[in-house]
Amino acid sequence: MNFNLTNKTALICGGSQGLGLATAKELALFGATVILASRTEAKLATALQQLDGTKGQQHQYLVIDLSMPEQAQSIVANWILKNGAIHILINNAGGPPAGPMINTAAAELEKAFLTHVISSHLLAQLLLPGMRQAGFGRIINIVSTAVKQPINGLGISNAVRAALANWAKTLANEIGHGGITVNNVLPGYTNTDRLGYLFAKQAAEQGVSVNDIESNIIKNIPAKRLGEPEEFGAVAAFLCTPAAGYVNGVNIPVDGGRTGSL
Repeated sequence: MNFNLTNKTALICGGSQGLGLATAKELALFGATVILASRTEAKLATALQQLDGTKGQQHQYLVIDLSMPEQAQSIVANWILKNGAIHILINNAGGPPAGPMINTAAAELEKAFLTHVISSHLLAQLLLPGMRQAGFGRIINIVSTAVKQPINGLGISNAVRAALANWAKTLANEIGHGGITVNNVLPGYTNTDRLGYLFAKQAAEQGVSVNDIESNIIKNIPAKRLGEPEEFGAVAAFLCTPAAGYVNGVNIPVDGGRTGSL
């Protein structure tokens, strides 16, 4: 199988940690030149040192805030102007605050929509011409199993993740030719800082330990364990390779079998 991404450039949003960084590591191993993007430069600098560069890549990072989509688009546009096309876009942003939908302020919902949907849209519009010219493009959206089965207590996330997934399916139908694909990867319960935050919040609300929360979750996962970021990154990176060229417009859960639907 052809996993070779030499001479391909990938922009990984939310690339300084968690699922984004795990995906970036796999793409670097396949030969891609990686551009990490997130809000915190110190974390980006640390993450950059973890990427494989044995195939001669010169990995870089960009400090961008996806809650300001037009500014993020401008920063990436300047990079392209100086360096050339970006062939792979990993849309990934930190999860919005947890809580019931009915208690969600409209401003929080709007911020999440800007961060997850509008930013992805503007970046895709920006990168698409270069992908078309190269005859190769991959857009991968890191969303959530909530697009198949909403998760209690994650009202904002349920709403915006579903919006992004349907945006992606629409885009896949429109541009899924000439070597370009658009797919969604749906992480389940995976050992990340985000999951630690959610478990701690639930434990505090219920007056139990974090271990109790984790044990109850694991009971409902057929694999009987939490996932690891590297396992998620391997699936996301595979979809970016030439070997996955006929996979387009799909949702792929990486959740140990937990999601209760096909």
